[in-house]
Amino acid sequence: MKYKYRILIEKDENGIYIASCPALQGCYSQGDTVDEALQNIKDAIQLHIEARQALGEPIPIEILIEEVEVVV
Repeated sequence: MKYKYRILIEKDENGIYIASCPALQGCYSQGDTVDEALQNIKDAIQLHIEARQALGEPIPIEILIEEVEVVV
């Protein structure tokens, strides 16, 4: 089955790119470049889904992706 998830990539204070998948709680990875972080989070998502399947747990599906803008 094919899954599609939104990911977030942020640069930390040490210059490392941290990638996370908000729909999959605890699914994080990192890389020295954006491309490396992107590939690593794809691998982490695949492993996360495989682990859930092995345990018989449901696979979260993102239904709505929305951006909001806040002016402070």
